[in-house]
Amino acid sequence: MTGYSNEVKLGVTVMLALLLAANCQSSAQRNIAAQQVKENRISANNSVLLLLDHQTGLFQLVRDYDVYTFKNNVLALAATAKLYGVPTILTSSLEKGPNGPLLPELRAMLPNTTFIPRPGEINAWDNTDFVNAVKATGRKKLLLAGIVTDVCVLFPTLSALAEGYEVYVVVDASGTFNEAVRDAALGRAQQAGAVLINWFAVACELQKDWRLPPRAGAGLAELLAGYLPQYGNLITSHSAASGST
Repeated sequence: MTGYSNEVKLGVTVMLALLLAANCQSSAQRNIAAQQVKENRISANNSVLLLLDHQTGLFQLVRDYDVYTFKNNVLALAATAKLYGVPTILTSSLEKGPNGPLLPELRAMLPNTTFIPRPGEINAWDNTDFVNAVKATGRKKLLLAGIVTDVCVLFPTLSALAEGYEVYVVVDASGTFNEAVRDAALGRAQQAGAVLINWFAVACELQKDWRLPPRAGAGLAELLAGYLPQYGNLITSHSAASGST
């Protein structure tokens, strides 16, 4: 580039660097997308659900959702995993303290599920028993939700991503102090490579086709009717119009 000023040379160098960065980012985005389609989509054979610190004391901190909606979402996600046979791991932090025990309805719904009570680790991924339980499933897609989003969800998300796992943060089954905190945490998770999803999308992706089991879609219909009143009304209206019971 002889004959050009230093300013012009610098400008061309910066432009080339930006083009290279954009191309790399585009390639990375395509790779992430490729991990979520065809046979790589979420399934009962490649996923594990991690429910982190859904404890009665910590529930009191959740303000980005109303109490009823949030509790409903958490139980809906757990019921989804149970319906499709997705392995689930429960964990809690300092149950004997103000965090309190796990939500009783969760333990009742998943009585035989692996449960890892952590003695002090804030980041569940720092607990050897928890990580070993995840590895024992042999699954690389982690469906992850918990309280609070910016700590108990975000920290293990970053740790798992760093070890090569694909992390799907179930946003409506994760709660924190307010929407600003939630958005900052989810933005950081997404920038690191996590996928944001909600429990309804998890259920539909696991079902894949209304004609497939369980019970040719009837299981999904019952799940949605039980946790989404709007969908329950839709099913009732359809049944009445079609004359079915």
